[in-house]
Amino acid sequence: MLAVLLLAGCTKHHLTITSSAFRDRDDIPAQYGCKGGGAKPPLAVSGVTPAAKSLVLIVDDPDAPGGTFTHWIVWNIPPSSTALTGGVEGRNSAGSTGYTPPCPPAGEHHYHYKVLALDTTLSLPAGSDRDALMRALEGHVLGRGELVGRYRH
Repeated sequence: MLAVLLLAGCTKHHLTITSSAFRDRDDIPAQYGCKGGGAKPPLAVSGVTPAAKSLVLIVDDPDAPGGTFTHWIVWNIPPSSTALTGGVEGRNSAGSTGYTPPCPPAGEHHYHYKVLALDTTLSLPAGSDRDALMRALEGHVLGRGELVGRYRH
């Protein structure tokens, strides 16, 4: 619930997150899914406020059968990183640190690539989970953006 409130309540600055691999609401190419090698799709962000001290990236699948599945969380990305590189990776819902590619068990799923601008850097150790990240974000979100891709296994 905290995650929904934090992400939904932030409207100060709109960030734009894009990918050269797919457009918003379009299909994610197979090469970025579990059957195509599982590469991380190229991502870019623009519109970051000069007040931002760091960026956060959250990639999740709200269509997962057991509830939202977190594929990737990264924090302390430098705000100057227009390609969303660098930062500290956390633990995903698969239990590993880093990126888990889209791999829905059946049908089409929607993958949300969310970027947040923060007024601080976070003191979280690598491998922290999403709950810890969301608690650390509280009161620090300056702006957000979202890109949604579809993937069918």
